[in-house]
Amino acid sequence: MKHNHNQDNARSVVPQPVPVRFEYADPKATTVCIAGSFNHWQPEAKTLHSSGVGNWWKETALVPGTYEYCLVVDGQWMPDPQARESVPNPYGGRNSILVVASSPEAAHLADAENLPMKNTNV
Repeated sequence: MKHNHNQDNARSVVPQPVPVRFEYADPKATTVCIAGSFNHWQPEAKTLHSSGVGNWWKETALVPGTYEYCLVVDGQWMPDPQARESVPNPYGGRNSILVVASSPEAAHLADAENLPMKNTNV
């Protein structure tokens, strides 16, 4: 029986988590959480940290992909005001869309593709 050496060298590629930072500003908020498809819609799984002056943040890592999520501010579910895209959800509200690129470089490239063109012939 012949042995196929190519199969020995083939390794399944497992997507590596990419750093993601969520930010929200509300000086009146007392708790801010994130619930989404990346944490089974469990807000207590991703509580944002407060800077003490109304700025909230959370750093996490997610595998590349597209996710839906909402902020939960003092118990009220709402789309992220900083999100570029949102979709209707089954409850009459909107879910924010988060697209996690395969690397920070790919994310910067995607951001650059959405910038308006500059006229350098001025």
